[in-house]
Amino acid sequence: MQPGLILASMLGVICSFSASGQPAPSYPAELTVWPNRTSFANSDPWIAANHDRIREMRPRVLLVNFSNEHSPEQLQKLAERIIRCIAEGSRYHGYSNPAAPAFLQYEMFKFVDLRDADRTKGNSRLIPVKDPDAKQGFNFKYKEMYSDEFAKHYAVPDPRKRGRFLPLAELVERGYVHEVWYFDSGNVSVAPHVGGFESIELKPVYDEQFQKIEGKKPVQSGNGGDPEMPWIGRSLRVGFINASRGAGCFMESLSHSFEGTANGRAIPYFTRYFHEFGGFDLNTRYKLPFNSFYGAGLGKDKIRYVDPTTMIVPHNGKELRVENYVAFGGNVHFPPNGRAHYDMDNREPVMSTIEDWRVGSGPGGKDSAKSYTSDVLKPYRALAPDCMGAWLIYWRQNIPGLDNRAKDDQGKPMKNWWPFLFY
Repeated sequence: MQPGLILASMLGVICSFSASGQPAPSYPAELTVWPNRTSFANSDPWIAANHDRIREMRPRVLLVNFSNEHSPEQLQKLAERIIRCIAEGSRYHGYSNPAAPAFLQYEMFKFVDLRDADRTKGNSRLIPVKDPDAKQGFNFKYKEMYSDEFAKHYAVPDPRKRGRFLPLAELVERGYVHEVWYFDSGNVSVAPHVGGFESIELKPVYDEQFQKIEGKKPVQSGNGGDPEMPWIGRSLRVGFINASRGAGCFMESLSHSFEGTANGRAIPYFTRYFHEFGGFDLNTRYKLPFNSFYGAGLGKDKIRYVDPTTMIVPHNGKELRVENYVAFGGNVHFPPNGRAHYDMDNREPVMSTIEDWRVGSGPGGKDSAKSYTSDVLKPYRALAPDCMGAWLIYWRQNIPGLDNRAKDDQGKPMKNWWPFLFY
């Protein structure tokens, strides 16, 4: 079987030509939707300049399959489920507002099937790895996906040069592709060892006015980073999907990438407010010797809650007691009442302002705190039943999105955070 190319939607990319001969994707003229005819590529300054007018984003994702163990039909269904999860998570306070629109509405650009014709186990021989003999560690060769040789697998014709295919950098530059997801079989017993990052991205660095800082090196903005990954002048997220798992697990990967964007400090505004929302400021807010529970060194001992506002955290052989504790939004591994990594399902109540963060609905304009338990996750368990999926859809619905009611330090409306994904 020759590696096939299966269209995952009927949208395709239809190009016309401007007077300069530069191909222009057939996007809508409507400027409240991105991409559009005016702006269609990642990191376009137009996105920052028009951030507040964007009411919907429809990024196109390129799907690349290396798994010999899964059919294109299986993986397209998985991708469709992931897209539904992303959309649901982008409905600001959707749990209480049925009319809340989905801001992120991903579209599949193309499914590239690279399975071996003679094998049904492990991954394709075409999967790029740095060391074919490696047994552990991060081993995926990201730079290979940007090569002219790999462009032949994408098989998107260059409209200006017969017989040439567009490499990944040009697919991004021309607005054909805004994100890449690749499928790994998940079968670690079959060589080679792949070891990809959950999600990886380089991003330009911006100043406080959301202007790109010219000459500044891009920063890692995913969950990890590969120094060999090429910088193409625009951001590009490359996500690793374990094809043997479900949509909830990849939601965890994408959400770690969101944390990585904040930790990479590419966008100062986003870093400042996300660190507060996600509990990455525990050192300043509660004078703890770590900035988040990721750094608490939790082992067999777990966080305990004496009552909904009193927390005891084991750390380096000591027990740290925090009185008057109120959780904000939590993060990927730690819901507001999380006692350890991945502790999503416990029903132990902890006071949290996650649903009123920076909204100020409480007495005196303070954020209203209420008892948080895992009961709130019930609506999302069927859609994203594995890993931290149910929690992350709910968590993402509380992230300031379209028409959010949160306020910044100056009392102005908080920006919608989702456009930052494509800065």
